[in-house]
Amino acid sequence: MINSVILMRVQAGKAKAALDAVKKFKEVKTAFLVFGRYDVVAFAELVSLEAVKELSSKVNAIKEIRSTETLMEG
Repeated sequence: MINSVILMRVQAGKAKAALDAVKKFKEVKTAFLVFGRYDVVAFAELVSLEAVKELSSKVNAIKEIRSTETLMEG
């Protein structure tokens, strides 16, 4: 099992919409709005590095997301 944290920057005024979209992915166990350099943080559990890559691609495809950074613990 690979635990990952996805840090997201979103378009101004779109944090809630981005949060709601990210929470729909089954791999995401919890997600929050945050203050600072990032706007949303999500914690996910995945079975492989390929799954991490796929989830990252899905998150980046959300229209409100400007950029992401994914941290992994394996």
